[in-house]
Amino acid sequence: MLNGWRRTEHRRGREWSVQPISAASAQKEYLCPGCGLTIDPGTAHVVVWRADGVLGDAADLAARRHWHHHCWSIA
Repeated sequence: MLNGWRRTEHRRGREWSVQPISAASAQKEYLCPGCGLTIDPGTAHVVVWRADGVLGDAADLAARRHWHHHCWSIA
């Protein structure tokens, strides 16, 4: 599912892992938590999850969310 170069970002006092998803790899429909609208298959976007959660890496990855690029950039 994940592709591209994962990066770490710091926002609102927390550390986040941000993984770009190309349009070619985006094969499912997701709901963006930023705007509440659908991310359609074939739409490039980012997957975001906590990089510093207290429950560990597996829990952080399980709680990942798919965001529109724009929505994440203004979050």
